[in-house]
Amino acid sequence: MAISNSSNPMMSLIEVHMPDFAIIGSGAMGSAVAKRLIDHGATVLTYLDGRSEQTIARAKAAGMVPVDRQELTKAELILSIVPPAEAIKVAELVADISSGMQAPPPFIDLNAIAPKTMQALAARFEGSGVEVLDGAIIGGPPVTGKSGPTIYISGDIAERSRPLEDYGLRIRRLDGPLGAASALKMCYAGINKGFVGLGTAMLLAASRSGAAESLKAELSESLPDVDRKLSGSIPDMYPKAYRWVAEMQEIADFLGEDDPAATIFRGMADVFSRMATDVEGSRVLVGQLDEIMALPGTDN
Repeated sequence: MAISNSSNPMMSLIEVHMPDFAIIGSGAMGSAVAKRLIDHGATVLTYLDGRSEQTIARAKAAGMVPVDRQELTKAELILSIVPPAEAIKVAELVADISSGMQAPPPFIDLNAIAPKTMQALAARFEGSGVEVLDGAIIGGPPVTGKSGPTIYISGDIAERSRPLEDYGLRIRRLDGPLGAASALKMCYAGINKGFVGLGTAMLLAASRSGAAESLKAELSESLPDVDRKLSGSIPDMYPKAYRWVAEMQEIADFLGEDDPAATIFRGMADVFSRMATDVEGSRVLVGQLDEIMALPGTDN
């Protein structure tokens, strides 16, 4: 796009380049990140072949521009924002379309994967000339009027992620090597989502055993912050449970077989798998949880 600049006789035209980003993944997070960039003047390309009608509608509502897979390489940066189980597949797609290019765009993986998975992902690009960066998103999808979430990037010595910062995203670059951002995400998600899984499991146990009313009253009296956290986070988890299964498995892999806590997160993966099945099916467990959280607390 060109605009006239009559105030400067030496320069009648200024070429204004709006940087293109490509985002593979148009879920709640990917489309919201795209909208934040678009609202700040950027163009965001995406690839929608084989995606659901809901995903296509979400991408278009955010203002993303659907293109064929090869056109993604015209972007200044390519971002991957998909469920953890799809991260390697996306990397393979980007490595394929970047093959043979003299100056392919950098690729930033922003998925909830373990450092070991990140290393395996980066290996897909060996010999391609693609600069691979490790990223992690901490916080919910961007919302108008709020500055979050925070996107951590490691391995970004040349500050390739700077355009994201220039177009409205909160970026924090880590000094650590490739995998440092993924490690941070595993630790944070292990605490935050692991807590939700623990609360879900114990509330359902209380429902089965007839202790729900007493547990709710005790939580509201002695652990009011926990009560409030569970009351907000558990319903928010329902539509995301299917995505958290692979994330819990990644956390278990991150901890390693020698860490007994890895068993906890394999169990959390089963908890969220069970919830995901219930959400898409009978919603019996959803009903039990909602009933407990609707119970009144104590008056003290």
